[in-house]
Amino acid sequence: MERPTRPRVFVTRQLPGDALARLAAQVSLRVWEEQLPPPREVLLAETREVEGLITLLTDRVDEPLLEGAPRLRAVSNVAVGYDNIDVAACTARRIPVGNTPGVLTETTADFAFALLMGLARRVAEADAYVRTGQWRTWEPGLLLGTDVHGATLGLVGLGAIGAAMARRARGFGMRVLYVNRRARPDLEAELGLTRVDKATLLAESDFVSLHVPLNVETRHWLGRADFAAMKPGALLVNTARGAVVDPAALAEALASGHLGGAALDVTEPEPLPLDSPLLKLPNVLLAPHIASASHATRGRMASMAVDNLLAALEGRKPPHCVNPELFT
Repeated sequence: MERPTRPRVFVTRQLPGDALARLAAQVSLRVWEEQLPPPREVLLAETREVEGLITLLTDRVDEPLLEGAPRLRAVSNVAVGYDNIDVAACTARRIPVGNTPGVLTETTADFAFALLMGLARRVAEADAYVRTGQWRTWEPGLLLGTDVHGATLGLVGLGAIGAAMARRARGFGMRVLYVNRRARPDLEAELGLTRVDKATLLAESDFVSLHVPLNVETRHWLGRADFAAMKPGALLVNTARGAVVDPAALAEALASGHLGGAALDVTEPEPLPLDSPLLKLPNVLLAPHIASASHATRGRMASMAVDNLLAALEGRKPPHCVNPELFT
């Protein structure tokens, strides 16, 4: 009796941990081994005959790809967000889409608060100052920063990561304001938060931290007029998506000095081109989209993505499914 053919799966990058080894034991697996994402033509070619696809945010799963992949039965994104995937087009073809929510909440909040602290106290500037031989003596006015304790933090979005950020802020005695599509009276009572409108948050916050998904409503949520409305000298932290901020308006606000600084784990585009004005500004702290980058968290994300894919290939609802209506 012939053994059933294993489903063919393409994974667009090497993943941390042992998740891919577990996947390879159950499917016919191909993995893109390069550091950079597979070029578009490679992605299209690799998906023509596969039943399963594991993607990263850098991989666009859209109508042309789906049209060229008639055997595709499951897509699993190694991320909480899935703005790289045309979910409606997948749903129309009855292709479940998985993501990895929850697992990176605390790790991302850790990093967001680290960026806030590093920006406020000018840690990267201080490190460069020492390394380049500029430090000659103790000076009372050297690299003066912004106090975090007792300051006002404005949270844009109060999902899991925003709430985790609020809990960290509470430990520093911060006043926390938030804007969100719906009120969170439970968190207001637990953490002493205050829901306000956008204008109030921008006018009163010493720090503004972004924690919203990228969609039509949030694209360029912060633009030129919004930066002008912010408290002079305020600091911005973005660990959400780069396109939530208008990059040209951000560079102008930073260069003018109205905005005191920005700490960005995400940018538009990614990576920033070498001629980006943001790279030339001393009041910008930059990271290469690593807010969830701990050994434990990235390993769990990979494992969740594999669990989602295997469930879908077996005809079961993925544990974390973006389009669960396929199973109702």
